[in-house]
Amino acid sequence: MLKPEWLRVKAPQPERIGAVADLLRDLHLNTVCQEASCPNIGECFAGGTATFLIMGPGCTRACPYCDIDFDKSVRELDPSEPQRLGEAVTRLGLNHVVITSVNRDDLDDGGASQFVACVEQVKQRSLLTTIELLVPDLCGNWSALSKVMQSAPHVLNHNIETVPRMYQRARPQGIYERSLELLKRVRDGWSKTYIKSGLMVGLGETDHEVIKVLQDLRRHKVDIVTIGQYLSPGPKHLAVDRFVTPDQFETYRRIGEEELGFLQVISSPLARSSYHAGEVQRLMANHPR
Repeated sequence: MLKPEWLRVKAPQPERIGAVADLLRDLHLNTVCQEASCPNIGECFAGGTATFLIMGPGCTRACPYCDIDFDKSVRELDPSEPQRLGEAVTRLGLNHVVITSVNRDDLDDGGASQFVACVEQVKQRSLLTTIELLVPDLCGNWSALSKVMQSAPHVLNHNIETVPRMYQRARPQGIYERSLELLKRVRDGWSKTYIKSGLMVGLGETDHEVIKVLQDLRRHKVDIVTIGQYLSPGPKHLAVDRFVTPDQFETYRRIGEEELGFLQVISSPLARSSYHAGEVQRLMANHPR
């Protein structure tokens, strides 16, 4: 299936993104931009931003839509990773940092302690940097979630990823209701935290199902949603079922913001979980808690 014109992006120019890539290589850090083959890597790296991928690069789940390598082996956490991440935030001069991880189902707490250590390092080194954590479902370990939230991130992001009907096919180790429960627990326990979620479209869902997911997320008091086009990383991954038009993405945004009341819906073909994540600072200023 040929990509439509609105999904064509210029190949990233090495001279524009080299400085960020060199720094990440120097500090032995992974980014989801690189590991998940994000189409926005050129734009983000050229702007001096990146979404850090901790505890990787291998993931203990093998979701067929994702380009991150599968690794089910038991691996020790790297105790120096938080310090290196904190240094990267300082050297890049980030106003807003996004920290995510692979699924680490081999760890008792799913890696919650590593998230906490990373937050502590960022706060020690750059007090004014706002922090967004994009966490996995932690296998429903709510004690681990509490540990993460006690580190007081400004934004807690957990992606719902797709509609319930597509979970068995696209996210076989995930549970739709468990992801909603995670978001609900964050809202109930940490009312000042901004809550974010995201989903892909083009996997086989209908527009009606997308709207139903938006309704579910808003019912659970999610503040921010990202919606983007699924792009298959390769022949071993799920194929694209449809290319959603820019007009339909705008319809999702309008329904989400104007009818359902989300503070922000970032909805466009190339939108991803961390796309324009720094805009949350403006949102926080306009909707303080």
